[in-house]
Amino acid sequence: MKKYKQIDWSLVTIPIIVVFGLSFLLERFPKNSQLILEGIRSFLNNQLSFLYILVGLFFFISTLYAAFSRIGRIKLGDSTGKPEYSNLRWGVMIFTSTMSADIIFYALCEWLMYSSEPFIKQKGATMEWSLTYSLFHWGPIAWSFYLMLAVAFAYMIYVTKNKRQKLSEACRPLLGKYTDGIAGKLIDLIAIFALIAGTATTFSMSMPLLSQTVGVLFGIRQVNQLSIILICVVVSIYLIASVIGMKAISRLSTICYVFFIGLLLYVLLFSGSFSYIVDAGVQAVGNLTQNFIGMATTTHNHNFTQNWTIYYWSYWIVWCVATPFFIGSISRGRTVKDVVLRGYAWGLGGTFCAFVVLSSFGMSRQVQGLVNATQLILDDKNYAQVAIKLMETLPQYRIALILLALAMIGLYSTVFDSITMVISKYSYKHLSIEEEPSKTIRGFWAIVFMILPMALLISNSNMYNIQSVAIIAALPTMIVMIMIVVGFYKESKKLNGKKE
Repeated sequence: MKKYKQIDWSLVTIPIIVVFGLSFLLERFPKNSQLILEGIRSFLNNQLSFLYILVGLFFFISTLYAAFSRIGRIKLGDSTGKPEYSNLRWGVMIFTSTMSADIIFYALCEWLMYSSEPFIKQKGATMEWSLTYSLFHWGPIAWSFYLMLAVAFAYMIYVTKNKRQKLSEACRPLLGKYTDGIAGKLIDLIAIFALIAGTATTFSMSMPLLSQTVGVLFGIRQVNQLSIILICVVVSIYLIASVIGMKAISRLSTICYVFFIGLLLYVLLFSGSFSYIVDAGVQAVGNLTQNFIGMATTTHNHNFTQNWTIYYWSYWIVWCVATPFFIGSISRGRTVKDVVLRGYAWGLGGTFCAFVVLSSFGMSRQVQGLVNATQLILDDKNYAQVAIKLMETLPQYRIALILLALAMIGLYSTVFDSITMVISKYSYKHLSIEEEPSKTIRGFWAIVFMILPMALLISNSNMYNIQSVAIIAALPTMIVMIMIVVGFYKESKKLNGKKE
């Protein structure tokens, strides 16, 4: 009973009221709701695109400064303590607990999304540039959002030993006593809404691929109803894992990683396109390396930048209220430099492998004339169906589909069990590092995370409007993120000053 008395009911009731309200409007007035989303996104794109680009650059540069300056030597925890997890387990947990199943969806389909873009077409070598931009949008800048905040959160938890595990607490170096007032409450509400938007976007974008896959395997044609059932299945899995605790999360992440790597190896070794995949990957990585600065500072090509780069930076930003907390919580005993550099290695290694293998595989089928994927997308815009057609060109393709389904379910589960643990901690006024949220609160948030994506699926929201949810939620979130980084530098400067 004592733990329930510590619940901050305003941070529980306000989000649930808003979620039910938004879900009702999306289901009851789908066309009007979509017009409103389009209008808000259009305003943000036209007026504030530069801000999203600058924030991305700020975080990328900040990670490099944090790693290679004196700050990089700061130990996150006791000076004599060893890392809590081995490098291998730590890396696997970082990737599987931050990358949801949408990485498989985008790795199979993102090159198709770019193939019809005028900006990509005018560059020539359409497929090479499509893969290059995929690596860019899942590359260093994207991971810098997670890693910079992970360092700040780990510093807050293990060095300054703040008792409250909330986004607002990371702003205390700047806000001071105001953290305990309305300002702190507002920051935590922003965090909760951002995470709800992030989960809604993730489920809504990639769940159709999982539904199509399961539908093909079991001969089920009612894909929309199947999507709802699968959401419930995924929620049940990550709820059980989160209730059991960190041991279950660690084991689940390992199992998930095996399925994920198994899928990539099956495609790489048995698709008959090994040479094409390797060549395309090398060219795309080289192209990204040569053009990274120009790609990171492009604002003049508004259509492509607004439709894709701004969306991806927003998508990563809304997840930053949870996943960096998880990375920080498993990083005790490591230095700031170690977290940043190893985090980049594991994060970029996983995402780049996924895109190089799966995207290049799809491109090889297009080049060989086995599947005219680009034309199918122009005709129907059903990315999930096209992805299945590509997978069906593999020998014994059902094996690949089984690996795909298991990897997606595993990735969904490992991500959402970690964020359920994190967001549940937001619900308490005070919760020490050693304490865990009650099972009831975790179950409550597990169910809340289902509501908005179901509304988006039922209302048949298109990709543009689903992406708009993330872009809108990212604006206030990134302002808070900047405050956290500035506060971290302020606190770390004090620590270095005391040592001197």
